[in-house]
Amino acid sequence: MGQFIDLKSADGFSFPAYVARPAGTPKGAIVVLQEIFGVNSHIRSVADGYAAQGYLAVAPSTFHRVKPGVELGYSNEDMQAGFALKTAVEELPAPGVLADIQAAIDHAAKESGKKVGIVGYCWGGLLTWRSACTLNGLAAAVPYYGGGVTTEAEVARTPKVPVLAHFGERDHWIPLDSVEAFKKAHPEVEVHVYAADHGFNCDQRGSYDAAAAKLALERTLAFFAKHVG
Repeated sequence: MGQFIDLKSADGFSFPAYVARPAGTPKGAIVVLQEIFGVNSHIRSVADGYAAQGYLAVAPSTFHRVKPGVELGYSNEDMQAGFALKTAVEELPAPGVLADIQAAIDHAAKESGKKVGIVGYCWGGLLTWRSACTLNGLAAAVPYYGGGVTTEAEVARTPKVPVLAHFGERDHWIPLDSVEAFKKAHPEVEVHVYAADHGFNCDQRGSYDAAAAKLALERTLAFFAKHVG
């Protein structure tokens, strides 16, 4: 359904993004932000899923500034490689990868001619939260188990658009008490906690939880229908 295209950031940096287009006129656009495993087959299938729902979906490669062509699986070795790449991107001078996400938002708005939402998973969830607080042109944001979102520095941010956040109560990366603190600090954010682990949306991971993934997607689609189109 989709294909890779090249996008350009404000600083002239060129990077690939996977674009999945709906069958008819898009009702809106969704930027899909990868986990620490690249724009792999899972993230492409997520983008395809949003396209099947009638949205133009754009999944930028958020690793491209430190390493091109990353496509990892979910083994321990892949996990370590992905974490190292994520660390390298996080250490880039500001605005770093946020410039590429802004370019993806801009492209999504231009190609669809409609409002743009953003969704991200794991590290992409964190970037989704930052995008909601700092970038322009978004109508809604949905971080899934965003590692780091509940840290003090991130909680201090203020979102500019409606946010729906999904967490797993058995997520050992994101302690439940920090999720509760995040909820208390951000009553304007719609927070849902599932009886699931980190990565519950990914059907290629051992932590996949079909029931939680289905419910979270239903809520996400309703949220995007309300705010994006």
